[in-house]
Amino acid sequence: MQPIVLTEWYAASPETMPELAGLELGNDKARQLAEALTRSGRLSVLELRRGLRIETTSFVGSLRIGPIQLSIQPKLQGMPLLSLLRYTYGLRHLDLFVPQEQGAQPDAFHDLLCHQLAAETEELLSRGLHRRYERRHEMLASPRGRIDFMQLAGRAGTAQSSLPCIHHPRLQDTLINQVLLAGLQLAAQLTHDLSLRVHLRKLAARLGDQVAFIRLTAETLQQVRRHSDRLTATYHPALAIVELLVESQGTALEGSEEGVIVPGFLFDMNRFFQALISRFLHDFLPVYTIRDEYRLRDMLRYVLDPRPRAIKAPSPRPDFVALDGSRIVAILDTKYRDLWMQPLPRDMLYQLVIYALSQEPVGQATILYPTLNTAATEAWIEARDPLLSSRRALVVLRPVNMSKLSDLVSAPWTADRDRAAREYAHALAIGAEVPTIARG
Repeated sequence: MQPIVLTEWYAASPETMPELAGLELGNDKARQLAEALTRSGRLSVLELRRGLRIETTSFVGSLRIGPIQLSIQPKLQGMPLLSLLRYTYGLRHLDLFVPQEQGAQPDAFHDLLCHQLAAETEELLSRGLHRRYERRHEMLASPRGRIDFMQLAGRAGTAQSSLPCIHHPRLQDTLINQVLLAGLQLAAQLTHDLSLRVHLRKLAARLGDQVAFIRLTAETLQQVRRHSDRLTATYHPALAIVELLVESQGTALEGSEEGVIVPGFLFDMNRFFQALISRFLHDFLPVYTIRDEYRLRDMLRYVLDPRPRAIKAPSPRPDFVALDGSRIVAILDTKYRDLWMQPLPRDMLYQLVIYALSQEPVGQATILYPTLNTAATEAWIEARDPLLSSRRALVVLRPVNMSKLSDLVSAPWTADRDRAAREYAHALAIGAEVPTIARG
């Protein structure tokens, strides 16, 4: 296997990366996987005469494609990434995790999640696993609970050394512990770090003595969430990591042929960035009501629909809307692409223009994008009437300084830190004054 290490939003070819020269996918299964990955937008893999061309997107992780072991790293690494992950998904700050171990690992991102899951599990084991009382009907030589006289009457005339009993033992073999055990075993399969894999398997063995193994599915995770209460609140960080691992593991691609499985781990940083901004705005922008994935109703509708069955008109749905009462103050959409360093794709621009046109008289919509460049500033794109040369809508490209955001969410609480976080949240949602652009 040829190891290839890339970063997000990067294009590599035989000319820019000699390791790709002369490589071929090799068989139909690898080519089918490459085509499915390209169609799904996770990454683009093209087989050229000179070798392979790979173009990454917002997905990071590690997977095998034909003769290569591909590792895609996020540009934000180390403690800033760990701080933002912990803040976004409510993970605890545990001293059991040693971030220095992740410094030079090619698969640092999903190993980072696996390390945190191991730390969360150790914390749960030290506190004691959650137990529940379960109703049991058993024949017992030493009676416990209460005797089932109805069943005993049905056995009249038979000599037995045990009695039918109904009792309620307090067991660790609960669904939430079964999900935790399955998550540890999944993490052990995904990591390439041998010492981490051994550690995860040891933790799984400790749970396996009292907990049965189950197969993780989306329905099982939903069932655990539905039955969660204050007694299982300490499990929420570990469950969040298990859900991320399940969603990002090698599952069949949507819309792909049956049997096309991703052999590895691909995590969508776009979803992470949206969840991060959502929590930050909800936490530090109390003057406005933040609505996630707000539907712009009645903006689009069918005027004439000759079809026999009426279909609802589509409703544009930006990631966030800031409301002052019932009035929309800001329309925000997150895009995990550094638009300070990379061009703005047309589909993103057209989407934001539609959002802006939903407001009167001159609408505005904002793209929030991540960057590590401290020199990045806002940019504005004006949608104009081609006849009157007047402004119809404004699209704002607003950078989110990930290092600054990491410092704000990881710093200990003080009045100054809280004020700085509120000011930055207001700047992200509302921004500076809209510029006056000359006409003509």
